[in-house]
Amino acid sequence: MSRCTWPGTDPLYVAYHDEEWGVPVHDDQHLFEMLILEGAQAGLSWITILRKRPAYRKAFDRFDAKKIARYDAKKTRALMNDAGIVRNRLKIRAAVINARAFLAAQKEFGSFDAYIWQFVGGEPKVNRPREMKNIAPRTPESDAMSKDLAKRGFKFVGSTICYAFMQAVGMVNDHLAGCPAGNSPSRRRRIG
Repeated sequence: MSRCTWPGTDPLYVAYHDEEWGVPVHDDQHLFEMLILEGAQAGLSWITILRKRPAYRKAFDRFDAKKIARYDAKKTRALMNDAGIVRNRLKIRAAVINARAFLAAQKEFGSFDAYIWQFVGGEPKVNRPREMKNIAPRTPESDAMSKDLAKRGFKFVGSTICYAFMQAVGMVNDHLAGCPAGNSPSRRRRIG
């Protein structure tokens, strides 16, 4: 059995692949973190964001949506000067906008988890592709999620970003058919 090829040999990437990617997440704060990080990744490599994740957690109050929703121009300027994160004004502003939309979805559905998992019927979709080239960059489910998130005011939530988010939080398990991580009993554990 061989691991998916995309993490290469970078220890951080391998650990993310083996321990996190594709594991079902039902913790609202972690779901929010991953939504913000996937948006921050747009146009960049995921390893760049993984390396910056500790700095993101510090800069964005450990992804406390209530705090982020109150960020003002002064806090935005401070974030723009933080070399530990991606200093893109649109992405930083999107995090604040998304925090407000996230809180609204929590209020409407009781939790963000209840809202977001409806796009896969509440259960992970297990695909077991044979090769990386067989993994689609988007699906009808990610299209529907993207459209609904955008309607609710979320930013940086295109269908490709949504699909990457779905993979990251275990709504979709796209580990290759022979990958030990994708076939592990730990895939059934839940975060949250």
